[in-house]
Amino acid sequence: MPATRHTLIEDVHALLIGTSFIAVGLTLLKTAGLVTGGIAGIALIVSYLGGWPVGVVFFVLNLPFYIFAQRALGWTFAFKTLAVNVALTGLTLALPYWLKLKGVDPIFAAVFGGTIIGMGILALARHRASVGGIGVLGLWLQEKHGISAGKVQMGTDVLVVGAAFMVVSLDKLLLSILSAVALSVVIIANHKPGRYAGY
Repeated sequence: MPATRHTLIEDVHALLIGTSFIAVGLTLLKTAGLVTGGIAGIALIVSYLGGWPVGVVFFVLNLPFYIFAQRALGWTFAFKTLAVNVALTGLTLALPYWLKLKGVDPIFAAVFGGTIIGMGILALARHRASVGGIGVLGLWLQEKHGISAGKVQMGTDVLVVGAAFMVVSLDKLLLSILSAVALSVVIIANHKPGRYAGY
């Protein structure tokens, strides 16, 4: 059965849902004092060190990846990725006003936060978009060379979460590793080469 492209309404809906999942996941992790992998993890680390809003840091760190996205995956992918990042910046700035969390269990934040971020990334990937960063590189490697995007994500996540020792205690570092694994497992299990062609 030939694959059909998503409609504009389907794309917009998926990008909004995916971005919302990621924003909620990041909010849970930040409330629990945890990090995760990828550019999101780097943004959380920088946010802890400098006190800057995580969404703004995330957007700035992604600037070089927009150029790579355009050159490697085309204008449509790059535009969607930029739109996702603008929305994500806005959502992460607004969520503390909309979702007032006094505290969250760190184990729940690690497992659920990592998983929901992974589901958000998956929704974006299925609609030819990304949050940028390592996700863009992973999707390009998967499309061009058949290398699992989830495995690329997990490999870089190990490095990013390992760097979190500068800002989190050992117990939170271990939970941050759990979060990164939860995120990567969603991508490894659900975004395999050739499984969702024609999007």
